[in-house]
Amino acid sequence: MANRLASSTSPYLQQHKDNPVDWQEWGQAAFDEARERDVPVLLSVGYAACHWCHVMAHESFEDPELAAYLNAHFVAVKVDREERPDVDAVYMAATQALTGHGGWPMTAFLTADGEPFYAGTYFPPEPRHGMPSFAQLLQAVSGTWQTDRSRVLEAASRITSSLAESSAVAGGAAPLDARLAPTVLDSAVTVLGRQYDASRGGFGRAPKFPPSMLLEALLRHHARTGDPQSLAMADGTLRAMAAGGMYDQLAGGFARYSVDADWVVPHFEKMLYDNGLLLRVYAHWWRATGDPVAERVVRDTAAFLLRDMRSREGAFISALDADTDGVEGLTYSWTPQQLVDVLGEEDGAWAAQLLDVTGAGTFEHGTSVLRLRREPDDTARWDGVRHRLLEARSQRPQPGRDEKVVAAWNGLAIAALAEAGAIMHEPQWISAAVDAATLLDRVHRDAEGRLLRVSRDGVAGAPAAVLDDLGCLADAFLVLHQTTGDDAWLAKAGALLDDALARFRDDATGGFFDTAHDAESLVMRPQDPGDNASPSGWSAVASSLLTFAALTGSAAHRTAAEQALAPLVPLVAEHPRFSGHAMAALEAWVDGPREVAVVGADDDATEALVRAAWSGTAPGAVVVRGEPGSSHALLADRGLVGAAPTAYVCRHFVCDAPTTDPAALAAALGARHGRP
Repeated sequence: MANRLASSTSPYLQQHKDNPVDWQEWGQAAFDEARERDVPVLLSVGYAACHWCHVMAHESFEDPELAAYLNAHFVAVKVDREERPDVDAVYMAATQALTGHGGWPMTAFLTADGEPFYAGTYFPPEPRHGMPSFAQLLQAVSGTWQTDRSRVLEAASRITSSLAESSAVAGGAAPLDARLAPTVLDSAVTVLGRQYDASRGGFGRAPKFPPSMLLEALLRHHARTGDPQSLAMADGTLRAMAAGGMYDQLAGGFARYSVDADWVVPHFEKMLYDNGLLLRVYAHWWRATGDPVAERVVRDTAAFLLRDMRSREGAFISALDADTDGVEGLTYSWTPQQLVDVLGEEDGAWAAQLLDVTGAGTFEHGTSVLRLRREPDDTARWDGVRHRLLEARSQRPQPGRDEKVVAAWNGLAIAALAEAGAIMHEPQWISAAVDAATLLDRVHRDAEGRLLRVSRDGVAGAPAAVLDDLGCLADAFLVLHQTTGDDAWLAKAGALLDDALARFRDDATGGFFDTAHDAESLVMRPQDPGDNASPSGWSAVASSLLTFAALTGSAAHRTAAEQALAPLVPLVAEHPRFSGHAMAALEAWVDGPREVAVVGADDDATEALVRAAWSGTAPGAVVVRGEPGSSHALLADRGLVGAAPTAYVCRHFVCDAPTTDPAALAAALGARHGRP
């Protein structure tokens, strides 16, 4: 049969629609065909912005001779890991178990029952570094399938059983303990201190990924405890990332990671989830310190999201590619002469020194990525240079765009823009967040009104939402409720969380599975409480449950949050680097989180109190504004004091003395220097 990817909504699958390989999408039809033909399934998993996915496609999947062999001996299935993270999670676990590492492209061989029996990642077109060529691998797998089937099936059964056992999260976690949790958080920070790279920022060795959720947890720990080490680790890492090549010094926004320990050379793909998470944590860093680097990064990254990452319909696309015309970094790298060509001799030399563009180059082929190792003394000159360089760069070939809209990642971007807009008094950011959320809520629905994971060009795709979609989008709706005052967002968040509790809950642990109980049955039901590049669905839902309870006073949602957080405490204790979002949620739980109610009319005095509330650093605090007599749970029965707008700071709906003074409110919430 011919390649069947032409009608796919996935940009990644569309990239492979003209391959001579007879690709088809994941589905029962592929496994039925494998059973009928008595051949294995070749599963290839990747994503649109993946550099090595492009390399393997060009080297192997575009080869007619190799494709003919593959088509004759396998059923070939392509999966976009961003559309089907559940499928990716199952077979990535198998790949890591079999090889000790993972990555994309992922290559797995399955039985007609979906059981994996061999897996790996990238395979070259010829034998290299002890690896077989992809053609040799296909021949070996097909030969073994035909001549030693029993061994293949036994391996598949053993691997599948082992995956189910290793993926299970232990049940019977102890209840969340208000005395133990602070101790665990303190210990986690101590462990992180031993892993922190004090000279370069970040944690561990190369490659270095942005530890966004961990930085959020450290900022919250500092806000709650005053611990200087937490702030120093966050400050050092945030400053180093902003100065390095991973940050786009001209257009704003962050690349996926740094290939080296010094944050010099990025892997150039720009992902929505990274930029949503980083925008939010840089906004919180600015709120805590007032650092001008933080403000610059927040403003530039927000501008990048709104300019370069919006879909035509008003949501946010998934990624910008790592490659341009098949060359990684082509759009972004510079030589000293190229700077002179754009800026002239004097400004070109000044920019080369400022941005560390050298004759030898810091990247490849004598080119350099741009770094801003110090803040320019002449900001007006820098603004002019930056504008001219960005204009010149815009005339170069540009990386491809993955136009797919992912619910969870949009949730991260919406929450970040709305909260940063409230903190930095930029209402247009909040408006853009509302537009994106409105589209997600309208388009990403199935016939029964349940959330769907992806859309493209305003049309929803088939994949059902997974847990992180519900958790991250619920958080976004909760932030919009606070920043706009619209109660509809609170109700929409509650509906998502109730769906998570009804269809994703793991009664044995109090936590959650990544897929719903009525979702497609895979060889194992994925469940992962640990964070990866973005928050785990488990920790995202737990955090949103906690916020929802703080906004509504719902004891049921508070209890559900605590039951979900309790099994994450041992994970935080043992592996804090991979549980930053859980740490941040626990910091909020230990602190309350605090509930801030501002009662007043739509006037400047009330607005001053609202701004003071958003300047506070209290972990996970919620902020609600309304007029006297409101029925909102946080505002009910709370009136004005002396006819003046009044703020109430509460924990579990037990309040401190009300205040009419913005400076006093800011100080009560840990704001920098009591700044309103």
